[in-house]
Amino acid sequence: MREVEVPPIKEQKAIASILGSLDDKIDLNRRMNETLEAMARTLFRDWFVDFGPTRAKMAGEAPYLAPELWELFPDRLDDQGKPEGWQITTLGNLATNCGESIYPEQVDPLTPYVGLEHLPRRSISLSTWDRAEKITSGKSIFHEGNILFGKLRPYFHKVVIAPVNGICSTDIVVIDAKKDIWRSIVRLVCSSKDFVDFTGRTSQGTKMPRTSWGTMKAYELIQVPDNICFAFENITNTFFVKIQKNIMQSRNLAQLRDLLLPKLMSGEISIRDAEKMVEDAA
Repeated sequence: MREVEVPPIKEQKAIASILGSLDDKIDLNRRMNETLEAMARTLFRDWFVDFGPTRAKMAGEAPYLAPELWELFPDRLDDQGKPEGWQITTLGNLATNCGESIYPEQVDPLTPYVGLEHLPRRSISLSTWDRAEKITSGKSIFHEGNILFGKLRPYFHKVVIAPVNGICSTDIVVIDAKKDIWRSIVRLVCSSKDFVDFTGRTSQGTKMPRTSWGTMKAYELIQVPDNICFAFENITNTFFVKIQKNIMQSRNLAQLRDLLLPKLMSGEISIRDAEKMVEDAA
């Protein structure tokens, strides 16, 4: 049996430290994304579910937003319990099912492919996908920033924001806002527990229940005035941009880690060179 040469203990510890620093950064990005998503959801709930600014005004409380934001919100609730002047609408008025069909012979084999198996549960951060080289059936096209909603057994709560352009399973609904100023609101509605619960209740089928865009677009929500949508988008879009950047950085760091391990163990790359590569990547 051929013996496998391993580096001295001191070098092994240095290698472990280098690779560990990459894992630590990947984990930090994951936790940062969780925090950014939670911040966006908290703001969404306060403004558009609990109507916090309007209720605070009614109670005579001190403003907790910047003056230019505070003055945008109504001073009272109407008879329906929503801010005065705000309307009820449906998801279909704010968003569209934008996934176009594509067939294997039309697809570049290197195109990112997303199946239901890649979608995490209860997180908008999509960090894994395959390449399209092995697909054998029709798929749907999506673009960076689109919402990907797993429609098979929707109660699994598989809803993400696409960090890249690509194609996906036809068991994924591709959604985008009709206006840029509605984008963050649509993302947070479609990935909310209330909306996922709605799709679960209204799904068709017993063993393999599925929802559909026809059902999803009927979901009722608050129609927020455009000036407040604009303000909300300005704040929360920065969160989503950072989430996407963290995802791509973590993928690059994981690829670097997998590249470095065998080269460090074989001595093909020195510890010093590896440390420089990690420093540049992070």
